[in-house]
Order: sequence, then C-alpha cells, then structure tokens
Amino acid sequence: MAELPVIPQNITVHLGRPNENARNVTIPFATYIKNVASSEIYPTWPENAIRANIYAQTSFALNRIYTEHYRSRGYNFDITNSTAYDQAYVDGRDIFSNISRLVDELFDNYVTKGTQIQPYFTQYCSGRGVTCDGLSQWGTVTLANQGYTPYRMLQYYYGNDVNIKTAPVRNVQESYPGRALRVGSVGENTRIIQRQLNRIAQNYPAIPRIPNPNGVFDSATREAVKTFQRIFNLTVDGIVGKATWYRIKQIYSGILRLGELYSEGLQYSDVERQFKTVIRQGDRGLDVALIQYYLNFIGNYNRNVSVPEVDRIFGPATYNSVLSFQRAYGLAQDGIVGRDTWNALQNVYNSILNSFPGEFAVYEQYRNLFYPGYNLVNGSTGSAVRQLQEFLRVLSRRASSVPLITADGIYGARTGEAVNAAQRYFGLPVVPYVGQALWNALAENYYYNS
Repeated sequence: MAELPVIPQNITVHLGRPNENARNVTIPFATYIKNVASSEIYPTWPENAIRANIYAQTSFALNRIYTEHYRSRGYNFDITNSTAYDQAYVDGRDIFSNISRLVDELFDNYVTKGTQIQPYFTQYCSGRGVTCDGLSQWGTVTLANQGYTPYRMLQYYYGNDVNIKTAPVRNVQESYPGRALRVGSVGENTRIIQRQLNRIAQNYPAIPRIPNPNGVFDSATREAVKTFQRIFNLTVDGIVGKATWYRIKQIYSGILRLGELYSEGLQYSDVERQFKTVIRQGDRGLDVALIQYYLNFIGNYNRNVSVPEVDRIFGPATYNSVLSFQRAYGLAQDGIVGRDTWNALQNVYNSILNSFPGEFAVYEQYRNLFYPGYNLVNGSTGSAVRQLQEFLRVLSRRASSVPLITADGIYGARTGEAVNAAQRYFGLPVVPYVGQALWNALAENYYYNS
C-alpha cells in the first residue's frame, strides 16, 4: 500500500470461500481476468459491454491485491473464486477467443475514483435477480445498445469522476519489509507505519499522535505502536513485526474503506516516497556510502565479495561489488540494492560482528569503533548509545560547539543536541538520528584523540 499500483505478473486464487479447506492456484494475472470474464459474462454481448466489464473485473482484483485484503488477515492467497466474496473463476475452463483478445488489450488498465490512487473497488452484480449499488452486468448490454462507450458506462454506474489508468506489469512482493521495525529503524517502511498510525489515531484517539512522521522510528513511534498493540490485543513490545504490520494495514484499510464502493481513498500525498525504493548505478549520497561501507567490511571477511571505494558514487566498481555480494549470498544478480539485497547486507554485516570472539580484549576494543548496523535515535538505549556518547565526549574536548554530555546509555534530548552539533561540525546533514556516516566520523576522531 506504500506504492502506486502495479499489475502483478501472477495472482493466487483460493478455490473456495476464505475459510474453506480448498486448493490455491497461482496463474498469470491476464489469464485470471480472461477466466473471470469468460465465467461472468457472455462472449456474444456487444464489445463495449464486454470492455466495461473487463475494466470492472480487473480493478476489483487489483483492489484485493493492492490492499492485501486477504494476506493482511493471514491468508496465503490474493482472492477467492467465491462470488459471495469476490468474482467467479472456474479452474480449467475454456476461454472465449474474443474475450481473450480484449483482455490482452485491457488487462493493464484499472479504474480510479476522483483523485484517489488505489484501484477502485468496482463492485458489480448481474443485474438480473440481484441488484447492487455498482455496475449491472446485464445493464451494460442495454447501455451498449444505446451507444454508450465503456467509459460512459463506468461513469453511469460509479460516478462522473471515475478515471481509467494504466499501470506497469511487475512482480508484487508482500508489503511487509521482511524484518521487524523498531527504535532506530529509518526508511520508507517506518514512514508508512507512522502515517498509518496517525490516521488510525483519528478514530482511536487513545493512540498518541506521532508529531514528526519523518521515517525515523523514535520513542514517540514506539509509544504509538505499543498503544495500538494494546488496543488490538497484540504482543505489546513496541516493535512492528509481521503480525503488527498487517494488523495496522488491516485497520488502516478498514478506516479508509479502501475495499468498499464508498471509500475515503488514498491520495498521492499518502503514498509519495521520502526514501528511495532501490539504489542503483548512477545514484550518489550517504545511502551509497553506507552500501560501500558494508561491502568493504564484508569483503574483508569474504574474498568472493569485491571491495569498492567509499566515494558516495554508485559507479561500475560498486555495481560489480554488489553483483559479487549477490552471487556470494544467493540473491538475484541484478547489481541493484533493493529490499532483499539491503536486508542481506545488514544481516551479513551484523552476523560478522556477532562472530567476533569477545574474550579477546584488544579485539573488543576495536569492535566498539564499528558502526552497530542500525540507527540510533531519541529513545535508543544500551551499549551502542553509551559508545556514541563516549565518542561525543571526546569530540567536545576539541569542538566547543559540541556540548559535554554524560555517557549513561540513554539517547535523550541532551544527546540529540550533541549529535546535531557534531553533524554540523563534520559538515553532515543535520538529521534526527545517528547513521553510519556520523558514527564513522566520530569513531575516527575517537581513535586518534582518546
């Protein structure tokens, strides 16, 4: 739900009601729409009526996938073939040739409503014996015979503000990022949770509002998560694991009525990204420097991983290093740092750190200089915070702008002030967290001046 809609390459259909013990089938999305259209309507209908129905059937299915209607409830499928819940799909049935041709033309189009960006929940019914607020399948035949275009039919049933949009075909991953979010997590997934919790808080005012939903998982975010978990009977730990992630998504979708005909809907501002989805050749900046740092560190322990220069530029050397890392750790070899590669870099980095033999005191001394592999923010506690504070204390001896703080292992307001002062001192962006760039600068100063 954090992205603009795409057309999935495949869809998984449950051959029964949601709770029924039935088989799942995974098929190409276009094949699914051809089957539904062949099962729901007649190939002898006017072509414009068939087109209008294909638009509705496609958008209905995409709404189920985009909102993760079933997967957010713990099911392992995208849609059912029960017409009591979804739309008809008859496994193994023959497909009508004219319907197949039209679906090939239209399957990457979907319906939206007004300025909303999610695929519209295009509710429909047969119109014979069963009526509903949405599209009437038999009614489209009447309208087609009166000269209505497919778009005018959609307007007739769903309102004059409907639109038809086109989306790219792409593999669709589950929205859960694959690793739990907790204090110190920084990125788009944290920002998604913050925005969704703030919207949920309008209906559940006991949930404290997160004052600055900037993608930094801080103590305010943790308290909002804990309250949400308490209200909805989840383990109250302030960590967004898979169960909490999908429960937030389910409640958020329900409040916005994303899976209903009359929906509050999502606007582009609700899904615009602050952080990059992927990092690839040609990119520059701190994110690239962090990737290069990980690759350098890992390359010292795994000779199959080539080591790039840490220059903040994703050039050919970094591309080849990413490829070598992906090859060494069984990932798709595309030279792009997407979610899977990013998670693997952090996991490998942390596993190497955890393998260091702590009984060797000199090794442990140098280990403290290594970036811990996660961001430190207001509300963080523990040995990494204490080490950060020691770094800052040493820096304050030579930089009067950095206030002297106590190394108590608690990241509070005073530590935040020292962090911002250190960022300005080193010419780094002033952000409300300590990432790899600041940590390394502080560690280098500590090494040479402590």
